[in-house]
Amino acid sequence: MNHHTESIPVAVVGAAGYTGAELCERLLGHPNAHIAGLFGSRGKSGDGSAFGDSFQRFAGVLDLPILEGTPEEILESGARAVFLATPHEASAQLAPALLEAGCVVLDLSAAFRLGDAAAYPAHYGFQHPSPELLSSAAYGLADLNADSIRAADLIAVPGCYPTSAILALRPLVDAGIIDVHERIIIDSTSGVSGAGRHPTLKNLFCEVSQQAYGVLSHRHEPEIIEHSGAEVIFTPHLGPFDRGILSTIHVPLMPACKESDIRAAWCAAYSHSPFVHTLPAGTWSSVAAVRGTNMCQLSVKACERRRHAVITSAIDNLVKGAAGQAIHCFNLRHGLPVTAGLGPVHARLGAPATVPLEGSVA
Repeated sequence: MNHHTESIPVAVVGAAGYTGAELCERLLGHPNAHIAGLFGSRGKSGDGSAFGDSFQRFAGVLDLPILEGTPEEILESGARAVFLATPHEASAQLAPALLEAGCVVLDLSAAFRLGDAAAYPAHYGFQHPSPELLSSAAYGLADLNADSIRAADLIAVPGCYPTSAILALRPLVDAGIIDVHERIIIDSTSGVSGAGRHPTLKNLFCEVSQQAYGVLSHRHEPEIIEHSGAEVIFTPHLGPFDRGILSTIHVPLMPACKESDIRAAWCAAYSHSPFVHTLPAGTWSSVAAVRGTNMCQLSVKACERRRHAVITSAIDNLVKGAAGQAIHCFNLRHGLPVTAGLGPVHARLGAPATVPLEGSVA
């Protein structure tokens, strides 16, 4: 197919958060995008202060002001694609006007990830203002849902925990390897950046500890169930590190299924993806190995006698679990090479990446 050579103007809303900064860093090195506007979230850092004041590593490189993120101001920037790194309710309010104006909206909140509007009061505490948009939103799990992403103007970028879990589970569900009548157990640990930039006591340097939270009540569980096709018990943990997610997943196997069947299902599902790697037997996923990348590492050990497998899945929560996945979706939607701005060693500030067209699956 023909690839765009133009530079597409984009806006980042919620630019002063960790995900916003990750988006900006990769967009600065993207060969087919340029940042047209930066905006705050719910009035935070929307006072016109320079972006470099919020993140000093951008000083002198990206000094656009962070403006209040009203639909009018976002549209005045001239952006044709808008990344919403905003709270769920803010995204739900902003998206309709942006879509109406012809923008592609890549929403990194959960505002459009669930298909049933009735789930939002139960899991997110608000009545959805635009339930009619839920059916038109593509679930932005880019390594598995490329076709629907290419055709969508509203893309619901998955959560970080769900990304780590669903990439491991869905190919196995689709291949009939997992016994979906038994519960699947997912224990995931996230670095502290997953809680956002707002300080709380448990996130302070001297207070951080390995600790479970949201037990039997975490809002990402229904997202994992809906998009993996499996019934799960999901328990998140806070880990004493800054970024990354490691998910340990216990799956019951169908009779006669082997460890090699799991590896074969992953390899088949991700044969065209440069971002999901199946590790060799005896090698285990780690957050250090994927730090700063858009990669997901998958590993597995199975006990065929007990019909049980233990899977680990590692991602960087700020990249593969947020900004990198959003840019992957942006690339798919605009007919660009999927690796644009997301190379194995991502482009540094202000240094545009050179991305070959060979091997693109876009």
